[in-house]
Amino acid sequence: MSKRIAVVQSNYIPWRGYFDLINMVDEFILYDDMQYTKRDWRNRNRIKSRRGLIWLTIPVQVKGKYSQKIKDTVVADKEWAADHWRTISHNYSKARHFASYKNVFKDLYLGSQSRFLSEINYRFIAALCRILGITTLISWSMDYDLVGSKTERLASLCKQAGATVYLSGPAARDYLDENLLRRESISVAYMDYSGYRDYKQLYPPFQSSVSVIDLIFNLGPDAPKYMKSF
Repeated sequence: MSKRIAVVQSNYIPWRGYFDLINMVDEFILYDDMQYTKRDWRNRNRIKSRRGLIWLTIPVQVKGKYSQKIKDTVVADKEWAADHWRTISHNYSKARHFASYKNVFKDLYLGSQSRFLSEINYRFIAALCRILGITTLISWSMDYDLVGSKTERLASLCKQAGATVYLSGPAARDYLDENLLRRESISVAYMDYSGYRDYKQLYPPFQSSVSVIDLIFNLGPDAPKYMKSF
């Protein structure tokens, strides 16, 4: 019996491609044993506004340059959630489907109490999956024993999860040792993020590289039609 998995660091309210990756596998493992990286998607993402793209960033404490893991990263300002919700409400209140999802997102933000970035990201990813109708099992790398380094750790993780296929983002082609995975009877496939359809956004011109919440507020139940995995 085949089993497809993906292993990716948690991101904050990711774009639609992230959720297609989740929807195309049987188990999605949040790889938050990895090093936290600054100016990345771990603690921030973009939304549309009438002034153009704006960043929503969760302020975090960073200790040291290279040793801090995503799972150990904590929030630096407990008011971040209320601030983000105000910004989202201000910019999407006139979106066609905002009213339908307003209470869901309000509860997500104002009820977010965790200090850990990893737990916050999981909370939002799981909720967004429910909204989109994605039922993939989401687990943590911390649920497994991680041995070796780089591809060795990944191969061990895949083997423990019972994977027969590892679905990766395209950027990994440059460094992934596919032979190591194949020796464990795990084949490798790569996600194709090209060719996503434009949709009607509240504030033209169209911008693709934004959080999936933009798609949800603008298209509501039709959001999956503008994704690849449905």
